[in-house]
Amino acid sequence: MTSELPAQKKKSKKEAKEEITQVLEIPPDPPAAVTVETARLEFLVSPMTGKGLLSAQVREALKSLKSQARGGQIVKLRAFVAGTGDLRRVPAIVSEEFTEKRLPLPAVSTMQVGRLPMEGAQVVVEAVVAAKKPVNPHGLGLLSGMGGYGKEEPDNVLPMLERALADLTKASQLAGSQKGDVVKVTCMLSSLTQVNEVRSRVAAAFPAAGFTAFQAQRGHGAALAECEGVVRLAKAPAEAVQFLNPADMAPSPRFSKFVLVNAPRLVLTGSQVAFNFEENDVRLAFQRMAKVLEAQKTGMKQVVFSNLYPISNRVLELARKVRFEFFDTAKPPASTALVFEGLPSMDASLGIELIAVPQ
Repeated sequence: MTSELPAQKKKSKKEAKEEITQVLEIPPDPPAAVTVETARLEFLVSPMTGKGLLSAQVREALKSLKSQARGGQIVKLRAFVAGTGDLRRVPAIVSEEFTEKRLPLPAVSTMQVGRLPMEGAQVVVEAVVAAKKPVNPHGLGLLSGMGGYGKEEPDNVLPMLERALADLTKASQLAGSQKGDVVKVTCMLSSLTQVNEVRSRVAAAFPAAGFTAFQAQRGHGAALAECEGVVRLAKAPAEAVQFLNPADMAPSPRFSKFVLVNAPRLVLTGSQVAFNFEENDVRLAFQRMAKVLEAQKTGMKQVVFSNLYPISNRVLELARKVRFEFFDTAKPPASTALVFEGLPSMDASLGIELIAVPQ
């Protein structure tokens, strides 16, 4: 006689259900451009930290900027990265952080610089924020990079800084604004030896401005201090957009010294890069940017400010040549164009970043 084996316990439906493999959703890429209300734009700068690697510093910078924004929407980020960290991590982290909190993604630009003014600091981030209420009822003045290269040794940036501050002051006054109306100043330097004095002089000239300074390349052959800025207009300009090139400010046919904008909206792009180092490679990058603007209901003829980030003087000259196949030669945008240390891709030669007025 054989004993009967106990019946096996049946699995519940829940236990029998085949396990489903969890697939993490990849956050979307930041948008190539955003359209925002001119009257609501504010300009912020993240504090730097010397602690942690690049990813940790980027997250800390974003945390600070979100706090500074006071509930406003961050619409554009521009990150200047020093050191050997992977620049491609910056937009990826931005996407992760904003997607996790279900916030609209900002446009992002990332450039490599030679050095930042804090030991161990790997990134500083500038933010453009759409505030909850209008803060620029009469519009903004976009000021080209002023100053530039001098004849002094690279460590002596103060003579060129004084020229830059004088021109930024003059441009602000011609715009009908005061020094307290300047809301952002970014200075690109050949050396950070005198950066504390640079910071002090900028603060004295423009006490309300958010300030960023960095060494554009690891090595420079001469002194460089070039500063661009944004000023809040104290009165509405005669036209929605005015391109100004005063005779006493060493005007150039290649760019306007400053542009006054009281158009209802602005288009802010992230950076588009040129790959490789020939003229047609640069032209293709401008063509891609033209398509970005077209998607925002505007075009290259409506550009009011351009930032060019080449990694060599040769590429800079190619960009200066090619850009007027696209921009309005009668009304050239304000501009800053300087050689930078690097870009997010190893074979990238030029970064392009634009501000345009919708048609």
